[in-house]
Amino acid sequence: MPVRDQGDNPSAEDLAAGEAARGRCPSGMFGGLSGKLLWLTVIFIMLAEILIFFPSVASMRLRWLQERLNTAAAAAIVIDGLQPVELPRALQKETLEATGTKAIVLRKEGTSRLLATTDMPTSVDESYDLTDVPPLTAIRDALDTLIFGGSRMIRVYGPVGDTNTGVEVVMKDRQLRTAMFGYSRNMLLLSVLISLFTATLIFFAINRILIGPIRRLTGSMQQFSSDPENPAHIYIGDGGRDELAVAGRNLTSMQMELQKTLKQQKNLAALGLAVSKINHDMRNILASAQLMSDRLVDVEDPMVKSFAPKLLRTIDRAVGYTTEVLSYGKASESAPRRRHVRLLELTQDVKDMLAIEPQSGIEFVEQFASDLEVDADGEQLFRVIHNLCRNALQALTSPGEGGPGAIRRITVSAQRVGSVVSITVDDTGPGMPLKARQNLFAAFRGSARSGGTGLGLTIARELVLAHGGTIALVEKPTVGTQFRVEIPDRPVSLDDYRNRTQSEK
Repeated sequence: MPVRDQGDNPSAEDLAAGEAARGRCPSGMFGGLSGKLLWLTVIFIMLAEILIFFPSVASMRLRWLQERLNTAAAAAIVIDGLQPVELPRALQKETLEATGTKAIVLRKEGTSRLLATTDMPTSVDESYDLTDVPPLTAIRDALDTLIFGGSRMIRVYGPVGDTNTGVEVVMKDRQLRTAMFGYSRNMLLLSVLISLFTATLIFFAINRILIGPIRRLTGSMQQFSSDPENPAHIYIGDGGRDELAVAGRNLTSMQMELQKTLKQQKNLAALGLAVSKINHDMRNILASAQLMSDRLVDVEDPMVKSFAPKLLRTIDRAVGYTTEVLSYGKASESAPRRRHVRLLELTQDVKDMLAIEPQSGIEFVEQFASDLEVDADGEQLFRVIHNLCRNALQALTSPGEGGPGAIRRITVSAQRVGSVVSITVDDTGPGMPLKARQNLFAAFRGSARSGGTGLGLTIARELVLAHGGTIALVEKPTVGTQFRVEIPDRPVSLDDYRNRTQSEK
């Protein structure tokens, strides 16, 4: 196997393997979020136990010292009751060994009396008053004993119950430190057991409530990404009300919508291939028709002469459409070649293209000034108005539409307001159904009739947007459908303004 240098670029296989490794779910119960949750729970509980440990070990130390002081106080009261007899040295030694002290002093009525002592130290390293110890002082003294204690001589004093009598003892802190270490060891073991037990309960609870649904979500995403067209890979949620259930329902909706989109894209690809084949043959047929129609100009028949120019324009438009028919689906339509177009001539061409039969009873009405001009690409604006009027004509000629006495009319009105021309195409048909309104301007979904593609409105919208204008469905109180197209004039550039000014001089 050849060895690749470190500076070489990774191959496609390496990238695919890396993507697969990144997308693979952690295996095992303790992999991924579950394991992290378990360890984080243990760590957090241990941190909480550490915070509890300091006041706890300080309290243990105070209790231990208080017990020694109470024991010494009991012995001191007995010894004090034997006055004036002095306690023998052997008995004093046994008393001190029983209490774990080096000396016992009784403070009573303002005087101090040494009751028992043996090997009295010459100096004391630390003194502690157990009368009223603040919490922070107790924690500080406990840490001091744990870290530096073990060989120091300490003096401890405090009251005997609720009396004014006090007891003072002198002792080494070795036993105290040993007891504190034993208590700390027990606390550590108990903390570990509590943290493991609590973490286990939390682990299984969260794994069932949270991690399990997340794994199902991620598993569904991976299966769906491997084969998005397979309906069996769509996620099926449990119908709950929590956030994960809502996320599952949204994932299901997104996957279903994506499958629908992929299906439409596949249909579009197949349609594009079919249209490209038809377009090739259609261009040849139209080219032949164009050559033959050119000869009609030489015919002397008046009727032929009147229809020949319109036929030529229609064939020219058809040739242009076949040339640009595949532009749908690209980034955008071709840029409009704008000029001042007389709207009356354009709507007359639309009317001729619609070829409305007189016996159909459908009126085509134009309501605008005869000299109204639009700053637009004439061919593209023709396609916009023709698409809208053709949809209106199809609505008026649909089966069951227009009973006896019903008015069937297509009205094209327009007006200029400042630098914007507003064109309205209105009809008295049945109006657009709800489904078509919800998918307005959506290809293959916004058709108002059975078998339609909805491309007309989609193309019209693209052409209007290319002019910087707007197209919208207008709500009207009466029956029918009304679309409004607004086309703004081009802004005049500074160079055009200067050239126009110079030419006028």
